[in-house]
Amino acid sequence: MNMYLSANKYFNQYIKNNFGTKDEKIMHKLKHTYQVVNNAKYICEKLNLDELNTDIAMVIALLHNIGRFTQAKEMQTFREDITSYNHATLGVKLLFDKNEIRNFVSNDEYDENIKKAIANHSKYIFDEKGLSPWEILHCKIIRDADKIDSFRNKCEDDIYTMANIHEKDIENSTITNKIYDDFMNEKTILSKDRKTGIDIWISYIAFIFDLNFKCSYQLIKDRDYINKLFNRFEYKLEAKKMNELKMKALNYINQ
Repeated sequence: MNMYLSANKYFNQYIKNNFGTKDEKIMHKLKHTYQVVNNAKYICEKLNLDELNTDIAMVIALLHNIGRFTQAKEMQTFREDITSYNHATLGVKLLFDKNEIRNFVSNDEYDENIKKAIANHSKYIFDEKGLSPWEILHCKIIRDADKIDSFRNKCEDDIYTMANIHEKDIENSTITNKIYDDFMNEKTILSKDRKTGIDIWISYIAFIFDLNFKCSYQLIKDRDYINKLFNRFEYKLEAKKMNELKMKALNYINQ
């Protein structure tokens, strides 16, 4: 894990120097980053990948959200649907256009793999066209590792810090028909289609429809994320529909 250890040493200094460790949103993304690193390592172990691939996957996980820290500092929100801000694109620019990557990884042998994985980690649709099997593998690892921790932090962390919405925005709103239909049809949800607080909440849970590995589903089951997510709030206007969505989600991950 020499590459990861070297990258992590600089990463800690980079965050401290540029953002500090007092802002709630910075700390939220810092915790998320290391949870994603752990998830990537877990997936690599379950896939029986060698040490080199595990090392690369952990470096990608460490750097996948580097654009989020600047976003938090400048925008004070992670909601890209209200800021037209793309943290993955910014991350690629910071690392590769400004050559910051050399501070994290000493040689350029794996640059294209790292770059493509970061660029694709949060895309609504992952297009494999033009990518090598190796690049596709690492794109899938980071996409799953990232989504798994999205479930964790949506269960545990402050909802306003994550999404700039309040608990009451979720509990006292109604579900848009398209959001309900897309979820029931096992589709992920586009940000532009979300109209209400509860729509936004459902869109996070819908990430389960875009996972790549059986071990990812197993981890979600083992940690009971589906029940925890659906049970986090009291849905005062949509209790029946939310129960229907929960049953759909539980049946889906058990398939």
